[in-house]
Amino acid sequence: MSMWEIFTNYYNYFLVGTRTTIIVSAITVLVGFVLGCLIALMRLSKNKILNGFAKVYITVLRGTPLLVQLFIVYYQLDFIPWPKTTVLGIALDRALPCALALSMNSAAYVAEVIRSGIQAVDVGQTEAARSIGMTSSQTMLHIVMPQAIKNILPAIGNEFVTMIKETSIIQYLGVSDLMYNNGIVMAATYDPLPCYYISAIVYLALNLITGKGVSLFERRLHRSDR
Repeated sequence: MSMWEIFTNYYNYFLVGTRTTIIVSAITVLVGFVLGCLIALMRLSKNKILNGFAKVYITVLRGTPLLVQLFIVYYQLDFIPWPKTTVLGIALDRALPCALALSMNSAAYVAEVIRSGIQAVDVGQTEAARSIGMTSSQTMLHIVMPQAIKNILPAIGNEFVTMIKETSIIQYLGVSDLMYNNGIVMAATYDPLPCYYISAIVYLALNLITGKGVSLFERRLHRSDR
């Protein structure tokens, strides 16, 4: 069968898989960014315990394969009563542990990007904010962090694009993402190559759209500076 014939006959599988990939990616990106900010602040903390924890966290998560982390989180947290229900065709008891593992991995990389962005902000900004009576938390939230985000936005956007592709590993835990449904179509057609081409095109389209969105947001931020 040709690629077009496979798509027209089995497009529903690819659409369902794409929807799952988008949802899991969105959850991962949001949770990973928030957790990454927290880890970055711990990494910059003068508290030795918090700083040490952040160092170990980043070293371990960046130094071990994502697939291994996925299985460890899934089996280690099997005592958690994940909701055994299906939302939009996604089995939450399988998808939520996957999203957590992906978020934890993404946070390790995002933390280092954010840390470098914070350290790149001129120390004079912090001193000026403190001189007018702002607390350390107010200075970080209103002065340092907004400038850091502008500087690191391209790197953050690249991490988001990477995470969309890395969600493909959740197929191994039976989550009906794009690659899982790709496998179903392959089994039905006995023709793997066109199926992989279709999946590659979908991933490319998702990443192009994401990259374009990040570029537009970055342009808007620079425009607001003028």
